[in-house]
Amino acid sequence: MTESELFREYRETRDKALRNRIAEKYLYIAAVIAKKFVGRGVEYDDLYQVASLALVRGIDRFDERKGLQFSTFITPTITGEIKNYFRDRSRLVHLPRRVSELRALARRTAEEMLSESGKKPTASELAARLHVSEEELLHAEEAGSVVSLDAPVEGAESEMSYYDAIPAAEDMYERFETKEAVLAAVGELSETEREMVRLRFGQELSQAETAKRMGVSQMYISRMERKILEKLRKSLKEGSLE
Repeated sequence: MTESELFREYRETRDKALRNRIAEKYLYIAAVIAKKFVGRGVEYDDLYQVASLALVRGIDRFDERKGLQFSTFITPTITGEIKNYFRDRSRLVHLPRRVSELRALARRTAEEMLSESGKKPTASELAARLHVSEEELLHAEEAGSVVSLDAPVEGAESEMSYYDAIPAAEDMYERFETKEAVLAAVGELSETEREMVRLRFGQELSQAETAKRMGVSQMYISRMERKILEKLRKSLKEGSLE
């Protein structure tokens, strides 16, 4: 069975046994990339675990119909996930122990739930598994300033996050003149979403402070951030196909 046939069958069936077969076939990529990051203060086994989970998530996202080789698709995906891990880890150093522990536990548990069901757990599902409230979970997530818009922009020429692409000034894209796609994507956001972006990333307010300014709950702001990221991803992806 060719690579294309293998992924087509998985896309159509979502059979977990088949997904495991695919993962075993490409685990060597996770191992190779993990080894490149050894010597930066994190054990290889931890890096390999992060890379392996990124591989599984990548299998779920991969679409063979686009004509891209899986190895080409998954390499930057795993690399980006490991870099995010280092970024998150560096921020955790400055957090209270209880918050740090909850954030780390939430990340591991979310990855376990994703591996079990093949779907990313919702905040309520994750909170229930951890036996904490959604507000407590969101507080822990926000404490390290690791928000969804910190993810890398798909298709950008350099390693630029959505946050990087949304500076504070009114002429917010003068520093990214070559990133017209990002400008167009943000321009498609609603007035409320742009206001949230302005407060969260222009004025660098916390989720709680932004929620207070806008007269909504912190939960609402957290969900809006995730919604905005999905909109940007979709818009940029569609733009890259034109």
